[in-house]
Amino acid sequence: MPLELIKEVNGVPEVEPLNKLHRVSFRSLQPGCDYSKKYIQGKLSHISSLTGGGNRTAILKIGLQEQENADSEINTINVLFFGKLAKDCAKVFYDGDTIAVAGFIVLSSSSSTSKDGEHCLFLKAFEDLKSTVYVYVKSVINISAESMSLAPAAHYVYTPLNELKSGMIINVYGVVKFFKPPYLSKGTDYCSVVTIVDQTNAKLTCLLFSGNYEALPMIYKNGDIVRFHRLKIQVYKNETQGITSTGFASLTFEGTLGAPIIPRTASKCFNLTTKDHKMVETLRAWASTNISPSSTLVKLCDVQPMKYFDLTCQLLGKAEVDGASFLLKVWDGTRTPYPSWRVLIQDVAFHGDLSHIHRLQNLTVDILVYDNHVQVAKSLKVGSFLRIYSLHTKLQSVNSESQATSLALEFHLHGGTSYGRGIRVLPESNSDVDQLKKILECASLTANQCSDACQSEYEDSSYPTSSGSVSLYEVERCQQLSATILTDHQYLENTPLCAILKQKAPQQYRIRAKLRSYKPKRLFQSVKLHCPECHSLQEVPHEGDLDLILQKGAANAPDTKLQNTTLYDSKIWTTKDQGERKVAIHFVKNNGILPLSNDCLVLIEGGTLSEICKLASKFHGVIPVRSGREDLELLDLSAPFLIQGKVRHYGCKQCSSLRPIQNLNSLVDKTSWIPSSVAEVLGIVPLRYVFVMTFTLDDGTGVLEAYLMDSDEFFHIPPSEILTSDDLQQNMEMIMDLFCPPGIKIGPLGSRDSVKGSDPLQEKGELATANKIWAQQSSSSSLWYWEVVLELTKQDSAVCSGM
Repeated sequence: MPLELIKEVNGVPEVEPLNKLHRVSFRSLQPGCDYSKKYIQGKLSHISSLTGGGNRTAILKIGLQEQENADSEINTINVLFFGKLAKDCAKVFYDGDTIAVAGFIVLSSSSSTSKDGEHCLFLKAFEDLKSTVYVYVKSVINISAESMSLAPAAHYVYTPLNELKSGMIINVYGVVKFFKPPYLSKGTDYCSVVTIVDQTNAKLTCLLFSGNYEALPMIYKNGDIVRFHRLKIQVYKNETQGITSTGFASLTFEGTLGAPIIPRTASKCFNLTTKDHKMVETLRAWASTNISPSSTLVKLCDVQPMKYFDLTCQLLGKAEVDGASFLLKVWDGTRTPYPSWRVLIQDVAFHGDLSHIHRLQNLTVDILVYDNHVQVAKSLKVGSFLRIYSLHTKLQSVNSESQATSLALEFHLHGGTSYGRGIRVLPESNSDVDQLKKILECASLTANQCSDACQSEYEDSSYPTSSGSVSLYEVERCQQLSATILTDHQYLENTPLCAILKQKAPQQYRIRAKLRSYKPKRLFQSVKLHCPECHSLQEVPHEGDLDLILQKGAANAPDTKLQNTTLYDSKIWTTKDQGERKVAIHFVKNNGILPLSNDCLVLIEGGTLSEICKLASKFHGVIPVRSGREDLELLDLSAPFLIQGKVRHYGCKQCSSLRPIQNLNSLVDKTSWIPSSVAEVLGIVPLRYVFVMTFTLDDGTGVLEAYLMDSDEFFHIPPSEILTSDDLQQNMEMIMDLFCPPGIKIGPLGSRDSVKGSDPLQEKGELATANKIWAQQSSSSSLWYWEVVLELTKQDSAVCSGM
């Protein structure tokens, strides 16, 4: 392999792959000599950014310093890596690394780009040169096994949980069924309790101790997968237990199917092989069908009184209330179903941005933590993402001098560690944190819009407190007049709907009205596919219909004459129990070299929808194809022309003029695979995902239906992602519930009778299209006034404009 990592333990390499090669010093290097069986070694002194040369080949430049001959005139040499080797090295090189290079050629500085008279060493990673780079590392860096090999290390054997016996010191894999976050024991060590299961359905409870908090397993939720090395087995009260022994080490992996296999550990020295990857994937698949997903993880919008649950949230502020309790102000982007209890913080030192918390208003909650959790809470950084385990809620009556007694929801993290009670900081790389960030971004934007349109008239003391106060739900007041600043059409004055209903198209108007209703109510049904050329709208294909289309495309076997071309390398296999269906996968090359999987585009013939989705999760993109007479060709454009992750890109049948797959060769950059560029070279007019909705607006003088087509400006949610994300669908529902609260109806208005029956605009064949929309809440009701710029158009030519 052109790149190998050699693990060092206490500064000593575990293996010596260079024993059979002859080491040469920097000062003895000469152009024209044969260095195929020789190597140099030095310390990485500097590294440049990865660049492209004149032919777009990747180039990486580093400097190596020879430590043994530090006093020599020539003790530093510039090294250039080209192509795939350059890309792979750029991912693993760090300043200070010890690096050895074997199988290289030497060019004199006069024929190179060297500066300061230093020698330059060009390493070419082509097969005929057989260059190899060895990197001495203290930890194994997570790089695809396709790009490099790991020098042989210790061979570990893993014992199934049903074969454990007292006194054994073993290595095990398991799925977490229960755990307690690390906590300080009665002694000086930290302790964590973990219960794991495996495919044998056997269970093992482990009591893990360490003087270092970070050395214990980094488990974030039930369903995570753990690997324990050197775990000692004992029997206590007739139950088998696992305990730490000398040299105990652990790795934790996310248990979600399809998630990247990235180990969580504070250790800088561990092995991770292809066998480990297979073990994790096997356990993930088994757990997905044999272990029920945890139901304790709850959002604030779903909490109920007198319940215990786990909460994923962001810390906005903290304060010490007294010696036995500590306040945490958190949010998760959703609103509790009951008013939230507020802790009085006027006389205590508060850490956090109170103005930001005020802007978020009733999206934040106060949590009181007690006893052993206080010290952990004090160490938390404002802005960090938390998972709080076994949080308790209860309803508390709140007395107010200005109103009758009301109820507020309290949040408590009691002392002790029963039922896994505790707090854990989640890294920003965690997938749950990534989803939470998207929700918070949407909620923050909505809250800022509300804040801009409202004038807050409460101080911090008006928060509900333990001694009694007024709920945030009841003190919100907004100005009657809009505080929104129009960014376009400023010259238009507000026009009553009754006047618009009498006008003829085309016209533009600005109105101020309430949102009476909207369609569709099932918001995911509002996502459509729109062609920017012919302006046609079509439904997004259903999963079942798409699977049938792909099955039809798989009816013909792949043509072997079209495999292994200059564009791609091909692999073919025959499925079992499916009529021996043949599936061909073509891996598109970049300048004749196969890129890493996350940069690689694959073409698939004969694949099912599930197989294509699995490939899309591992590779940069997937294009479903079939064998034509002279070249591979796209399937019917009823199927996506490109699939990237969970996003499927479609083309317009009417406007597209398909070209051969070999046209992909004309793309200069074969690593980014931008959908618009792929569509262009293949003769496809791409369809864009849009929201298409109907808003019924009422200003008291009339009722009008406005049609909205939006890509992502109004909801700030990509329509392409709404179909695959329950969280984004909930965000969208939350926004619409805010604008049009369910169960609240607009009362009788003076001119309502004049517009009952059919819409006059519909009778005249005209439509109102919403060009711009702003929302502003009325202080007299929970409904929102909308600032809308409408364009009146003929029905037969009406096209919904973007937001």
